[in-house]
Amino acid sequence: MGRWSRLVGKAFLVWLDPPKRLQWLDVGCGNGAFTEEIVTNCAPASVVAIDPSDDQLAFARMRPAAKIADFRIGDAQALQFADASFDIAIMALVISFLPDPAKAVTEMARVVRPGGWVATYMWDVPGGGTPVDPIYVELEGMGMTSVRPSNPAISSQGAMQKLWENTGLNAIETRTIHIPVSYSSFDDFWDSNTAPIGPQGKLIDGMTTSAREELRARLQNRLPIASDGRIIYKSFANAVQGRVL
Repeated sequence: MGRWSRLVGKAFLVWLDPPKRLQWLDVGCGNGAFTEEIVTNCAPASVVAIDPSDDQLAFARMRPAAKIADFRIGDAQALQFADASFDIAIMALVISFLPDPAKAVTEMARVVRPGGWVATYMWDVPGGGTPVDPIYVELEGMGMTSVRPSNPAISSQGAMQKLWENTGLNAIETRTIHIPVSYSSFDDFWDSNTAPIGPQGKLIDGMTTSAREELRARLQNRLPIASDGRIIYKSFANAVQGRVL
């Protein structure tokens, strides 16, 4: 997923177009991939990046961004920062994994100064915008346990806009970001998406040989495989930004 996450993250930052020298908060930074984009493209004055996973943060601290970014353990729904501590707070591909997205957005708005920005983007899970949506669909068609994010509905554009409005944010804007997803062959697609990492990869790794072969066959029938073997389709994420009053 990393290659597609980087593409959509770069497009999100271009759309956000923040001023330079801001104090950033990256909520749910994971392994630091999006934090790296902030440092590389936005000339921040400072970046604090939080995540609940020690392992993810350990990897993030090995990135070049760690020269500027302060990677810390933290909970999106209970931010350990004073009011008005940052100029901008963002969540990158996180909101659908949160049990209480409204609480997280309220916390982000609390720690951002008046006039500052609160923003997020997430693959449109119910709309089929996730790069691995074909796998979701076929796994579910086989009766497997869903491996979609736990709160998929919040990733629709309408749900995001309503959440920002309910939080009391101002000057709200939304956008759908489309990116191309391409693989050189079906084997490239399969190998890229079935490594035993995360819920999806672990589920596939634990399947019987016959079940994996059934999944392969179903995906080969579903995916748009060109005459030269390439697979190309579109994925899309919804984004929202607003300003603190």
